[in-house]
Amino acid sequence: MPKSKKKYASKNTLALFFIALPGITYLIINNYIPIVGTFIAFKKFSYAKGIWGSPWCGLDNFKFLFLTDDAWVITRNTLLYNLAFIVIGTVVSVIFAILLHELGELLRGKFFQSVLLFPHLLSWVVTAYLVYALLGSTTGFVNNTILDALGKKGVDWYTAKTAWPFILVIVYLWKNAGYNAIVYMAGIAGIDKEIYEAAKIDGASKLKQITAITLPLLRPTIIIMTLMAIGRVFYSDFGLFYQVPMNAGTLFSTTQTIDTYVYRGLMEQGNVGMSSAAGVYQSLVGFALVMIANFIVRKKDPENALF
Repeated sequence: MPKSKKKYASKNTLALFFIALPGITYLIINNYIPIVGTFIAFKKFSYAKGIWGSPWCGLDNFKFLFLTDDAWVITRNTLLYNLAFIVIGTVVSVIFAILLHELGELLRGKFFQSVLLFPHLLSWVVTAYLVYALLGSTTGFVNNTILDALGKKGVDWYTAKTAWPFILVIVYLWKNAGYNAIVYMAGIAGIDKEIYEAAKIDGASKLKQITAITLPLLRPTIIIMTLMAIGRVFYSDFGLFYQVPMNAGTLFSTTQTIDTYVYRGLMEQGNVGMSSAAGVYQSLVGFALVMIANFIVRKKDPENALF
């Protein structure tokens, strides 16, 4: 390579590095430096003795976390909710993305895309009060308008355990499906338009174009998004499971996850070691699941694997 081109490439690389520097700095401070504190999970932390002075306790923090009566409940809830979010969320987001793409650039850009993205920008506190406005036992829209018009008795939703798995899934979809749909829309936008034109010439209907062109070519994006979601299958969206049910104790059996259990244990008992142990456990399981899922994808479809 000529010296002039090498100099240009070097300057271009340096410019890109400075653009990426804020994001790299954030990742180092927020994601990598805290890894040093992993050893707290193996200590009986004492505020008086500090991090370094606290005695080692082996795996006692892990035993305390997973030998309690609630261990099965919080693990079951965390896994099942995340699996539902991955499967149902992916299906709904892909459908939204296809529908938005079919609307055309004018309508999509000016209205529908903004409407779908707006819920994702709301905080969970605001979302929780919107849900309460719908489900409140005395002033809620559902009880006082819908059920009352149907001649049915109002329901105390914040004690109805069986309803909350459905409520939480619906709230999750309302808040996140639009954002994920935009990611899939970007994948659809990258598909060569000549493929669709050739399909039209061959007489393919719109449904046939979706099933034979859009979905197969969107598969790499779906696989990557799914693999990323699998990595966090042992984590839960704290705001969804803590704020939306309004921290109602009667709903703990259906709304409590590992994250909310650890938060309550930390706030009520001040058990830093147990909280750290939960974080280590979630990270290790998430890493293992990503490796396993990626291994399976690599065996079946090497081109779409993460690595």
